[in-house]
Amino acid sequence: MSFADYENYEELKADKEAYREYFLSVYRHSLAHVLAKAVMEVFGREETQIAIGPQIGDGAYYDFMLPRNVTAEDFPVIENKMREILKRRETWSVKEVSKDEAREIFKDQKYKLELIRDLPEDARITVYYTGDDYVDLCRGPHILNSQELMNTAFQIKSVSGSYWRGDEKNDQLQRIYIYAFPNKDELKAHLAFIKEAMERDHKKIGPEQELFMFDETAPGMPYWLPRGFKMYNAILEFWRKLHEAHGYQEILCPVINHKRLWETSGHWGHYKENMFLVTNADVDEETGEEKINTDIEYAIKPMNCPNAINVYKNGLHSYKELPIRYSETQVIHRREKSGELNGLFRVQMFHQDDDHTFLMEDQIEEEIGDIMDIAKYIYETFGLTYSAELSTRPDDFMGAPELWDAAEASLKRILDKKYGEGNYEINEGDGAFYGPKIDLKMKDCIGREWQMGTIQLDFQLPLNFDLKYVSQDGSLKRPVMIHRAIFGSFERFIGILIENFKGSFPFWMSPVQVGIVPIREQHNEYAKEVLEVLRDAGIRAEVNLAEDNMKNKIKHFKQLKFPYVLVLGDQEAENKTVSVNIRGNKQLHGISLAKFAEAAARLNKTYQLELPETEEDFQ
Repeated sequence: MSFADYENYEELKADKEAYREYFLSVYRHSLAHVLAKAVMEVFGREETQIAIGPQIGDGAYYDFMLPRNVTAEDFPVIENKMREILKRRETWSVKEVSKDEAREIFKDQKYKLELIRDLPEDARITVYYTGDDYVDLCRGPHILNSQELMNTAFQIKSVSGSYWRGDEKNDQLQRIYIYAFPNKDELKAHLAFIKEAMERDHKKIGPEQELFMFDETAPGMPYWLPRGFKMYNAILEFWRKLHEAHGYQEILCPVINHKRLWETSGHWGHYKENMFLVTNADVDEETGEEKINTDIEYAIKPMNCPNAINVYKNGLHSYKELPIRYSETQVIHRREKSGELNGLFRVQMFHQDDDHTFLMEDQIEEEIGDIMDIAKYIYETFGLTYSAELSTRPDDFMGAPELWDAAEASLKRILDKKYGEGNYEINEGDGAFYGPKIDLKMKDCIGREWQMGTIQLDFQLPLNFDLKYVSQDGSLKRPVMIHRAIFGSFERFIGILIENFKGSFPFWMSPVQVGIVPIREQHNEYAKEVLEVLRDAGIRAEVNLAEDNMKNKIKHFKQLKFPYVLVLGDQEAENKTVSVNIRGNKQLHGISLAKFAEAAARLNKTYQLELPETEEDFQ
């Protein structure tokens, strides 16, 4: 709802439904101004430089240059100052000004002056006043009086470093984030959600369960530790088995390619800044002097598609062979700014569950339908729901507009058939530079949405690489190409799974599925026998033979959230049974070792989410 739709603000407020809609659209932005005013009053107007302060999904932030670092001790001081400002019930007013007037108003604010300098000469410039002693360069709109914000609830979330205009060559500022909601109940619910999300943080759980680590010598490049790599391989095995059943062929390609390949694919022109480029050094044989060659000829691959194309071009294909599906899980690298790295969610080295399919135009609808069936099966196996979004032609697209129109029309027909017209989102301008795409977004168990899979239709790269197949009439025709990934990347997907399951994974994908604890040293031989039986059944198991208290051994395995911990004493060794400690503290006694192994093996085949916990489950 726009203020402009009404004669004045009072008329807007009289329409309660319209005013609430308007208020909800602006209150966080207005609180960002209140935050800036409070910080200026706390740290001193002469000492404070204000930059920008937009609203965001759960609040707002503002960037500052301040005389000292903001600490947690400052948070309540700033919050109380914000409340004090609201109690003043100050009027907010907007004024349109010229560039010269704006420069005069903000003559002591360097970042505002830079923003003003970069505005077009004919730009409409507005400033907003909060009372008589705070003014901000802003397009608005805002509330009319601070009193309107009295019932809102806010809390400082954090402070972090940020670069002016996101450029690490510019000044480093302090960004203060606030949570902001219409009332206390909504803020309280959000804080509870945040607390739960923090407890699920994969950056916390991963190291605690010895799944992965990072090292400063390889920023954004995860090390998979032994337990984590077992889970990684379990998920990879599940993925491979499913794709083999659907006719996919797995390939393995070089990690480094000559720039000719990337020039032909378009990555050199459209993606070079995100690629790791390879230099080499020439050594003078007489002097031993090393000289770096500055002519870049090679790059580490950021994507798999050009290499899959090379494999397709290895021979001439008949229409009878199509679709040809080349899957690949090889490592790829993409450069990211250091401030954007985030655990497994945003990395510089990762493994995509990639496929590149080459097919005829009349096979597109059936093939993408099958891909979406695969995605549905995968997400449901992990207990995740998903939705689809169509992303269309971006500004920097390659190829003829008519090819894009044809590709987008194909995807729309598929989505209309799959979900019904209007039952999916359209994200205008967010396609890849070589083709439109379907993005798959999934929700985890606490309702968070994640961008995961992507299905990209590509008429352009087959043209760039002059791909051909022999058609039914013997003529050479050009195939269509589909790029697709369901996980997106193994790293990111596993990070999401860690948080979704809070580290308590389904049996089949648990890093270690069974822990084995002999009560005393004389039970070690039976513990080794149990380990061998389980491993023969394909069960990932660990035994603790250390000279330690039994309770400590059990506690250690429970902290790692093993699904089952088997406790072995005299009775178990004599009867070839196991006592089972089930994750969640339930216990079963006298379970046949053979039956336990059979039941566990079934879990690995059925990908069951729930953990069996009754005696009947092990019969």
